[in-house]
Amino acid sequence: MKNTLKIATRKSPLALWQAEYVKSQLQDLHPNLEIELVKMTTKGDQILNSPLSKIGGKGLFIKELEIGMLEGRADIAVHSMKDVPYALPEEFELGAIMARENPFDAFVSNNYSHLTDLPIGARVGSCSMRRVVQLKAIRPDLEILDLRGNVNTRLRKLDDGEYDAIILACAGLIRLGFEGRIKHPLDADTSLPAVGQGALGIEIRKGDSEVTALINGLIDKNTMTAVLAERAMNETLEGGCSVPIAGYATIDGEVLTLKGLVGNVSSGKILTEKCVGTVFGPETLGQLVANNLIARGAKKLLHED
Repeated sequence: MKNTLKIATRKSPLALWQAEYVKSQLQDLHPNLEIELVKMTTKGDQILNSPLSKIGGKGLFIKELEIGMLEGRADIAVHSMKDVPYALPEEFELGAIMARENPFDAFVSNNYSHLTDLPIGARVGSCSMRRVVQLKAIRPDLEILDLRGNVNTRLRKLDDGEYDAIILACAGLIRLGFEGRIKHPLDADTSLPAVGQGALGIEIRKGDSEVTALINGLIDKNTMTAVLAERAMNETLEGGCSVPIAGYATIDGEVLTLKGLVGNVSSGKILTEKCVGTVFGPETLGQLVANNLIARGAKKLLHED
């Protein structure tokens, strides 16, 4: 068994919180295990003046971490699951998905208590096409402006008056101690979350049995089942981070329910689909939801200009 484990992480406050959290959970499981954080800067952290959809998507946040693992500088990488592309390089696999934090989007504003309170033409910050298409469906009058940077930077831009409100993930705000900034969570009917939102994943080198044994105790079975369904839907839709796709699965006993959404920012059109399956076949359910959306024109919608 390994005596030392090295965790690759980005340097942003949220990424460091996530890595420290995984470190503490692993130390509870393996008190004699030495754990080191290997801090890296990714291309996604460096390019802050363009929307993610125009520079390669959220996969830009994990490439350097994967290189670090291949080179032996790190053993695992900790990611927000919503940042993990559905297709990992063949050298890697998801070793664990941990218990989910609040999966919903958060309405954050200094002057308004609710999305419905915003005046006509209010400036709302978001870097997510998924959020944009859903916001426009509810409030077409809003001016949606791009918003990049880490959580702290985005909150500072709001405080500096650049926006009337911003939309962030509840999970990141809660983890960084900013829960008080959430005026209200946007429910799934208002803003369906991103695939994997709120869940932490641990990426490992494929077939690394020693690391697999170390992190096995971190797996949250229900979260992993739900996220596998969501990711299977995304994979079948062939959806990257440059197109508006949302998916959220819930579990009640052995019943697994998945709602999926695809949209088009230019036309404002949205398709949704909800299907029910079992916890024993999450990928099958994800594929079913995706294929039903495809049958209704999802592929065409996703690729329209």
